[in-house]
Amino acid sequence: MILVTTDYIAGKNFEMLGLVKGSTIQSKNLGRDITQSFKTLVGGELKAYTEMMNDARALATKRMVEEAEAMGADAVVNMRYSSASVMQGAAEVMAYGTAVKFV
Repeated sequence: MILVTTDYIAGKNFEMLGLVKGSTIQSKNLGRDITQSFKTLVGGELKAYTEMMNDARALATKRMVEEAEAMGADAVVNMRYSSASVMQGAAEVMAYGTAVKFV
């Protein structure tokens, strides 16, 4: 599966199949949340949250690709990510784009 953020793929003609998306809501456990709160006092990267968001993006992308494959797509163009806080310590990550089939 080819994933691109552009609206074209060089050298390929395709037909659009439709919107595809994948999402997940992730949270860290209370113990890690407390240790990350202390980190905000001294500054620096919140590695547990970076890891959580990387995992969430990977899962959302996987789900989007599965949806595209179910439609018979060869690629997803105009792929984007979106994230939003759902509640304290939990975030939704969505991957979305347009599924296309090469002609």
